Amino acid sequence: MDINFNKNEDHNKLLLSELRRKLAKVKLGGGQKRIEKHHSKGKMTARERIDYLLDAKKSKIEIGAFAGEGMYEEHGGCPSGGVVVKIGYIQGKQCMVVANDATVKAGAWFPITGKKNLRAQEIAIENRLPIIYLVDSAGVYLPMQDEIFPDKEHFGRIFRNNAVMSSMGITQIAAVMGSCVAGGAYLPIMSDEALIVDKTGSIFLAGSYLVKAAIGESIDNETLGGATTHCEISGVTDYKSKDDKDALDTIKSIVGKIGESEVAGFNRITAQKPTENPEDIFGILPKSRADQYDMREIVKRLVDGSEFEEYKEGYGKTILTGYARIDGWAVGIVANQRKLVKTKKGEMQFGGVIYSDSADKATRFIANCNQKKIPLVFLQDVTGFMVGSKSEHGGIIKDGAKMVNAVSNSVVPKFTIVIGNSYGAGNYAMCGKAYDPRLIAAWPSAELAVMSGNSAAKVLLQIETASLKKQGKEISEKEEKELYDKIKARYDHQISPYYAASRIWTDGVINPLDTRTWISMGIEAANHAPIEKPFNLGVIQV
Repeated sequence: MDINFNKNEDHNKLLLSELRRKLAKVKLGGGQKRIEKHHSKGKMTARERIDYLLDAKKSKIEIGAFAGEGMYEEHGGCPSGGVVVKIGYIQGKQCMVVANDATVKAGAWFPITGKKNLRAQEIAIENRLPIIYLVDSAGVYLPMQDEIFPDKEHFGRIFRNNAVMSSMGITQIAAVMGSCVAGGAYLPIMSDEALIVDKTGSIFLAGSYLVKAAIGESIDNETLGGATTHCEISGVTDYKSKDDKDALDTIKSIVGKIGESEVAGFNRITAQKPTENPEDIFGILPKSRADQYDMREIVKRLVDGSEFEEYKEGYGKTILTGYARIDGWAVGIVANQRKLVKTKKGEMQFGGVIYSDSADKATRFIANCNQKKIPLVFLQDVTGFMVGSKSEHGGIIKDGAKMVNAVSNSVVPKFTIVIGNSYGAGNYAMCGKAYDPRLIAAWPSAELAVMSGNSAAKVLLQIETASLKKQGKEISEKEEKELYDKIKARYDHQISPYYAASRIWTDGVINPLDTRTWISMGIEAANHAPIEKPFNLGVIQV
């Protein structure tokens, strides 16, 4: 091992340590005192409920753990968006579980809560996954109601999706384990089956205080909408549970009886571990985002047997394309090559930049994978498309458009891992969030933005100084540096993988060693949904 490997390893393991520290904080939800208060009512927390429900010895992944990170500070924050979402297994069947965290503002819905719930439903719809709702929520967070209530992608879309999933035959089970009020009361009842926990669960359109104010009726919440009322009088719920564990055991029993569905038929054989040590990733990935490295060495530590069968190896060298297996699943890999490479004509191409030949190669490979029904994995470390007169005259926009077209119209499931840079149109062409990857995750080393912090700060500084000069103001070298540092600090904060994850531009920031699990579970989920339309590129410039 050389000194650079050791420096890289130290840097990347520090980033991993920061990830673990942040996750530990997020898992406390509203804090230890609120957790203890929750327990004092005889209730389990959202995470305890999910852990009890999911098969202990099977893999699981968490979607949107950092949702809301650094947001809503003036309202006291909203850790994990006030809702915990995981994909795991119940009685051996892969499921999506969505649990309100009542330790965070009594489980109230912030704007990011709505976005996260919709993302969970989107994944369930795309992959035909059974979805379990563990309801414990005070409803919409009223101080921000204008940002969560009326629009197409707001609170009401949840119930629309309930109806759509029901028509598609996707199993939905809801357990009311705490408050379930106002419009939120429709969610469990629009599910296939609804459970309610005695004494702690309640469902009503308006609570006792509002009822008194609206119609003058005096009634307590338990009589108004408790378990006995809804299981024995209104018939709104199907099962009355004595406590949280009883409700969760009932869900396990129901899910255990769900029949098998039609599958897409993606190819899978017995899995193998990589022969190259995955831990080497921390030493291979450079500390500086500007440094070069060989993406093949990363790929070898992610795929079964470290075997990667390259497609067009000698052409379009700044993108690697090829076939491999991940946890037994056949995959097509499209990865940015971060090495400085030489073409057959002796020209040098910068690593991490997409050139015309690279875009052309990727387009053809994506079409091949669609033809063969092979899921696609995109490994992003891209600064964008090549610029300049030579590239423009060579048709870089046309070739880039072909690649974007292929990514957009791909019918096989796509999975995106942001390893390093994810800048500008490179983010789009390499299947960024806007291009419907089934799952998209970032490593702690990732950066997502229109351009790097350094480049953006220089551009913004030029604009700022030009504006000041027009006003007749001259700034010194020292003032210019201070202004640059201020601009760069603000921009660097926005390109952090946690900034992206907090807004659900990615599904999470993950340990690189968990990448195989994310992709494998993602393909297994996608295998529940047969491909229903042919691959068609539409009209493209050739």
